[in-house]
Amino acid sequence: MWKAAVAGFCGSVAHTPLMYLKSRIGLLPAFQPYASFQAALSHMIGGQVHPIVPWALSFLNGATILGFAFGRLYELLPGRSGMVKGLMFGVAGWLAIGLLFFPLIGLGPFAARLGLGVEPALFSLAMILTYSLVLGAVYGALHARATPPT
Repeated sequence: MWKAAVAGFCGSVAHTPLMYLKSRIGLLPAFQPYASFQAALSHMIGGQVHPIVPWALSFLNGATILGFAFGRLYELLPGRSGMVKGLMFGVAGWLAIGLLFFPLIGLGPFAARLGLGVEPALFSLAMILTYSLVLGAVYGALHARATPPT
């Protein structure tokens, strides 16, 4: 369990600079998934939600829930290395976010409602793969160290 938590934390840490860079350089200014998530949360609770809340929930989710899910699925995921398994996990996560989460927060499938073409879908793939490749690499390395050779 600790391997999943460490790997999930590392994946979340790797994801954070990408999102900061997106904001800093003004990449896809109309595609603000955290702001959309914040608005959806505010609507759900009927009050204001501080902007740090969606960031914190995302970080916490990546560092715990998704890390633990990856750890449980590790042996079942296709591939021989942690990176390949992370890639597969990331693609599945991208599909789930694009088809479930984005519509739930009002962006439509793969944020198509924004009218920006494929750019939000491609950027969301990049942000998820940044997380999942680091998650997979760290978990794979920790898993290999903990598993005795056969």
